[in-house]
Amino acid sequence: QVHLVESGGGLVQAGGSLRLSCTVSGLPFNHYAIAWFRQAPGKEREGVSCIIWSGDRTYYSDSVKGRFTISRDNAKNTLYLQMNSLKPEDTAIYYCAAGNVFNARLLMPSDFRYWGQGTQVTVSS
Repeated sequence: QVHLVESGGGLVQAGGSLRLSCTVSGLPFNHYAIAWFRQAPGKEREGVSCIIWSGDRTYYSDSVKGRFTISRDNAKNTLYLQMNSLKPEDTAIYYCAAGNVFNARLLMPSDFRYWGQGTQVTVSS
């Protein structure tokens, strides 16, 4: 009964912005971390950012730090990823995922049990 549904992907030019959303249901949020990952064709799935639901602690990969911002709306059970100054290398399918708090900041896909279906982000030059 755990569901994560991403939305907000699309086509944007380099330097532009996009906001992704992930609606989450069926989780005890106080004990979970919710994260964004991405996967480009032919590449490994890469951790982007995560948030500890209780306490509002956030973590970012070096490749997006300073450009992306993760946040959540507790009332709406929704996770967001605000992406600014987008680059062509940001092109990927973006997934939201939920897992235990332990080691979540390391952004390892194997630590996250529940996954959404993904939303495509394409950045043109």
